[in-house]
Amino acid sequence: MINGILNIYKEKGYTSHDVVARLRGIVGQKKIGHTGTLDPEAEGVLPVCLGRATKVCDILTDKDKTYETVLLLGIVTDTQDTTGQILENHPVTAATNEIRKCIMGFVGEYDQIPPMYSALKVGGRKLYELAREGKTVERKSRKVIIHDIRIKEICLPRVCMEVDCSKGTYIRTLCHDIGERLGCGGCMDQLLRTRVGQFPIEKSLRLEQVEQFAKEDRLKEILIPVDSLFSSYRKYRLKPRYDSSGHNGNPLEKRHFFEGTGGAEETFRAGEMVRIYDSRGNFIGIYQYDSKKDRFRPEKMFLDPETIQ
Repeated sequence: MINGILNIYKEKGYTSHDVVARLRGIVGQKKIGHTGTLDPEAEGVLPVCLGRATKVCDILTDKDKTYETVLLLGIVTDTQDTTGQILENHPVTAATNEIRKCIMGFVGEYDQIPPMYSALKVGGRKLYELAREGKTVERKSRKVIIHDIRIKEICLPRVCMEVDCSKGTYIRTLCHDIGERLGCGGCMDQLLRTRVGQFPIEKSLRLEQVEQFAKEDRLKEILIPVDSLFSSYRKYRLKPRYDSSGHNGNPLEKRHFFEGTGGAEETFRAGEMVRIYDSRGNFIGIYQYDSKKDRFRPEKMFLDPETIQ
């Protein structure tokens, strides 16, 4: 089984599920998962997890993200972007400095109501399915964080800007809300995701590139190892006689580690997460330190049994 993460550049016209389906055919395995939906007309970074790496899909979905977007003022649509049906049309009378001040007013935490055209479920059904039936249901607002907005250009009625935000943020809705606050309405015209956590657009690969690597049997060159996601955690390696304890997911003690890589002389914070490897350097998983019992218990196991046979 192929294990690791691919930093995919999702192109326009593809759904996130389309990307996964294509990759299943390219790499020849079913165990693949994406890390957060991008609308078909949006493009940019979409980390995809293969094999044992699918265990970190939820972690990557929770990462902060960066987008480049174009806000179109004066138009309100049912989808909150230019692919939808126009509901309202208004002149844009606000001055440039007023627009800048309004946009920057969204930096920080704010309550955002998810759009009807989204994959969120209400009563077991996806909102966009209900929206296509002409139904509108009440959605609870949720707090999102806009870490920063960099306005690149204002050429009315369009505003080009770059947004750093928390998980769960809908850029379409941000554009809609800015337009609403300005009193002229607004929607999203373009969207490019340039970063998901530590995965930048500069290092992303299109599906055709991945396919070429696969044909040349060079996928390992572009696979990002799972343990790279936890590089901020301290790293410890087991002594050979304790490899089986790690492979089986048993609790571990400091004496099980090689000296100098987490021996008894080191101190740990209660609840501290660490990376554990076997004596041959195979990544076993993430362990958490239990200060009461002075030992480590497994949190997430990533070891591929094929690597230890």
